[in-house]
Amino acid sequence: MLIAAAGDGTRLGRGPKAFVTLRGRTLLDLCLESLTGSGAEVVVALPPGVAADGVASRDSVTFVEGGASRQETVERMLVSTRAPVVLVHDVARPFLPRQVVERVTSAAASVGAASAVLEMTDSVFDVRLSTSVPRSDLRSVQTPQGFARDLLVEAHAAARRDAVTATDDADLVRRLGHAVELVQGSRLLHKLTSPDDLDVMEALYEVWITQRTGRAGVG
Repeated sequence: MLIAAAGDGTRLGRGPKAFVTLRGRTLLDLCLESLTGSGAEVVVALPPGVAADGVASRDSVTFVEGGASRQETVERMLVSTRAPVVLVHDVARPFLPRQVVERVTSAAASVGAASAVLEMTDSVFDVRLSTSVPRSDLRSVQTPQGFARDLLVEAHAAARRDAVTATDDADLVRRLGHAVELVQGSRLLHKLTSPDDLDVMEALYEVWITQRTGRAGVG
């Protein structure tokens, strides 16, 4: 698992997202706890100049310094692993259901590339065309995304060569003509982006704790 945690959190205004706290715990620690017992190799990219000393869950975790962009950060993490299949995840989505990890891993191992997604529930309006867009044809993209490591390395190398940037790693893989399988994500994978998301994350924390203690919850 490659965890991109090198963002400066400018839009949120609370410093690096990795160290934003919920109930006294950082997003990075919550994310790492989600992986406890999974046996997965974990590589975490931290903001440049930030040490890992304050990270509570550090066993079997490799830390690297992030780059100037998310793409560069993922490239740096890829250098630190030789796992045949890698999952890329954003620390801003700290509540990571094991079922989603398993679905993405299985699909990536089978076809080479996969991404967690959700069906759109809101109506979508295209301001360029001044019309609504059929939401049945749209998906909201989440992380984790999973890839054959060699395929993702090739995709990043091609993007760097062509001076191309993309919103996520799956888009870089699609540039090579490789399909990306879409698998069911989770509402728990809400992304912390703006201060308005903090109340949502507080509510999701309760659901996540309920799941981890073995009681019923949102999958």
